[in-house]
Amino acid sequence: MSATSGSRYLQRLAQQRNVWLDGEVVRDLARHPAFAGTVRSVAALLDLQDDPVRGSELTFTTETGAKANLAFLVPRERDDIFRRGRSFRVWSDATFGVMSRVAGFYRAQLTGWHIRSNLIRQEEPHFPDKIARYYADLRDRDLLLTAAGHDPQIDRTKLASELGDLYTALRVVKETEEGIVVRGAKMIATGGPYMDEIMVSPHSPKTAEEKHYAVMFAIPASHPGVHLICREPFASERTEDHPLSSRYDEMDAVLVFDDALIPWDRVFIGNNPEAIWKIRSDRFVSAISLHENVARLASKLEFVAAVGVELAASIGIARFSHVQDKLAELFLQLETVEALLKSAEHRCALHPDGVWEPELPPLVTAKNLGNRYYPRAIEILQLLSGAGMLQVPSTLAELHGPLGSRLRNIYRGADRDAEERVKLLKTAWDLAGSRLGARHELYERFYAGDPARTYAAQYAEYDKQALLDRVARHIG
Repeated sequence: MSATSGSRYLQRLAQQRNVWLDGEVVRDLARHPAFAGTVRSVAALLDLQDDPVRGSELTFTTETGAKANLAFLVPRERDDIFRRGRSFRVWSDATFGVMSRVAGFYRAQLTGWHIRSNLIRQEEPHFPDKIARYYADLRDRDLLLTAAGHDPQIDRTKLASELGDLYTALRVVKETEEGIVVRGAKMIATGGPYMDEIMVSPHSPKTAEEKHYAVMFAIPASHPGVHLICREPFASERTEDHPLSSRYDEMDAVLVFDDALIPWDRVFIGNNPEAIWKIRSDRFVSAISLHENVARLASKLEFVAAVGVELAASIGIARFSHVQDKLAELFLQLETVEALLKSAEHRCALHPDGVWEPELPPLVTAKNLGNRYYPRAIEILQLLSGAGMLQVPSTLAELHGPLGSRLRNIYRGADRDAEERVKLLKTAWDLAGSRLGARHELYERFYAGDPARTYAAQYAEYDKQALLDRVARHIG
């Protein structure tokens, strides 16, 4: 019997990598209490691809005969856009939208770079062949991919080239026959410790003076000379009491490169700020990758709305108009993002490269709304619960302890027994009050960049001429 997708992932994870936590290298991620629960969740997610029912919704067969995740599908037919969208939603729903980078965003982005690789062939002649080989390798081996692209926050009044200490922004320090030697740091590789591969490239434009900082390459997470510095873990081993933290702590890590040698076949662009930004800012690449992003956002907002409805029902407050107002706001958020997602899919168009492209403006709109919607959704959960989330016993087991009979009376709800209500409140706390919950609110605010800049970018890139023409026809 062949190994499952999840078991193959666990075998790959056993390769030694320099994951640092509490000043030490973690030798066994699958057994370490800070990582074990999430590792099991990732493996279970990958096993969905082998499920006799769900597998067909998540995978396709490549020209090499491999079974690949649909995030890697090149959309040559219009229906491929819808197939990709359905797979993104199934994948995200499996973790309630909480696991963001284990989803398909960077796989989709890589697919976009592969499709649009000829865009920079003139500037980077080797890019199309290199990215094609890398794309096919990850696709056929079902490897997980994340990315790191932000420079360390040291002094934003200065360019990276003006901060020349040893461990500032990542840069090329030497070229050899084998490849480039890089030194410095990149942040933040969300999910990095759990990934197979990490793509490194600037997430903002670099100037000509920063050309040595303008490099795009990929490494396995176990690459020599690369250290993954983890934040404090938010994981818990108490599954019943911390239903999200025990399963979905998608660790964030800063990458430190200690004069690491990157082989030439994995160096896609070197010392070329214009070429990197040209491929990174391409509209098709943005559309095909944001498609996944918005599907995950819809899944996450749906989960928050479901918890909100349950909170209201559990204490009989859903009949009050001010509560209905708050619940309706959660529904409005969800329906708006769902509508924008469907609009982007149904208004897809054939790109000049012969592939289908979801419409970008609805996806950008949904993404930008998300960094305002999600914090508000969490606030609504807090308002619906009041102090309820703080009144639960420290552990669910207390309901069956010496005071169990009394506690089961105290903690029961209007429509459910004490155990079901405590489980609900603990889930709500994990979403809205725990360390994991705080991390997710911060993540949704800033994962796509400074919200002020992303809104300004939407203004700058929006097709305003049609609006101006319409006004001109009426007043001209």
